[in-house]
Amino acid sequence: MTHAAHGRSVGAVVPRRLHIDSPLRFRSGATLDRYDLVYETYGTLNAARSNAVLVCHALNASHHVAGYYAHDPKNVGWWDNMIGPGKPVDTDRFFVIGVNNLGSCFGSTGPASIDPATGKPYGSRFPVVTVEDWVASQAVLADRLGIERFAAVMGGSLGGMQAISWATAFPERIANAVVVAATPKLTAQNIAFNEVARRAIVTDPDFHGGDYYEHGVKPKRGLRLARMIGHITYLSGDAMMEKFGRALRADAYGYHFEVDFEVESYLRYQSDKFAEYFDANTYLLITRALDYYDPARDFEHDLSAALAAARARFLVVSFTSDWRFSPEHSRQIVKALLDNRRDVSYAEIDAPHGHDAFLLEDARYHALVRACFENIARDLAAEGGAAAPIELPGEPLVEAAPVAGTGEGFAA
Repeated sequence: MTHAAHGRSVGAVVPRRLHIDSPLRFRSGATLDRYDLVYETYGTLNAARSNAVLVCHALNASHHVAGYYAHDPKNVGWWDNMIGPGKPVDTDRFFVIGVNNLGSCFGSTGPASIDPATGKPYGSRFPVVTVEDWVASQAVLADRLGIERFAAVMGGSLGGMQAISWATAFPERIANAVVVAATPKLTAQNIAFNEVARRAIVTDPDFHGGDYYEHGVKPKRGLRLARMIGHITYLSGDAMMEKFGRALRADAYGYHFEVDFEVESYLRYQSDKFAEYFDANTYLLITRALDYYDPARDFEHDLSAALAAARARFLVVSFTSDWRFSPEHSRQIVKALLDNRRDVSYAEIDAPHGHDAFLLEDARYHALVRACFENIARDLAAEGGAAAPIELPGEPLVEAAPVAGTGEGFAA
């Protein structure tokens, strides 16, 4: 896919790195005294600073949400089909922000970053991070940008969980929450998938307890297996059958344990590629953040009580073939919001692509998001205000590190 694949693009973009000297206390009790956040912006902030939209990323994605890099035009943002001039989230109207979460391997402070206290990579010493920790750090970025209230916070999958967390942690700072293919908590089966993936990594001989950087190796074998496991869960059985069927690489069975089927070849290719650019410690951290997300846990497991603080309007979207975060889980979110008499719209899209559907260009899905943001734009029109140049904080990263993560699974 090139930057011209979906019509008008935001064009060449430049990420920025913001250094934050104030400490961030994690829910675990750990603290980072200082940290970096890498982010990108698209569109123009209005004079009232009221048209900002925060996009939260999922497991293996990043701040690179839309556009492309001048030095690498094929490196297109993971939600480029959704965000740009004239697209459902129209950057002619909205100022869109993508931020790389702490613990990631795409520029924000993470396990591979140097710990100032030791002069070595954090490695195993990097704090276990939660969705709530990410939201707290994103609020710091918003403060530095001078944004008191977001027109919307949106995300798919793990990004949708962050949107929910924004609505409850900072109810006065978010007008709308767009929650796509998400869940209020992982099922035991989902936690089990994550655990198998993590065990594949930590039992790799090259893992070295998470401090493999100092040994000059990467636990690629474990990371490949973890990626294969994740890949399989992101697509529906029907979509996998349509994409690969039982097609063979040759005309007959090879009667061996190497690649015979096309699906095997694809999984190996994608997992090999993933192991080259992604960090194993990051995979551990982000899957654990998924496991720990459960806002109702602090409210005697009452989701309605957990979401009572929210004041935003919600759009909740699910996909019928998403068996990882099934529509049932989205309906739980909707019910909890309705119990609190919140303004919520819900759509269940009949799509065959499984969990990855939130990344794909489905006409019904995109029309729904477009309508949501048309309504938000109408609300903002009353506030008016010409576009106001903003001096973005942090240093530009003109030669940005490769960002190959484009989302979740087969859509990557």
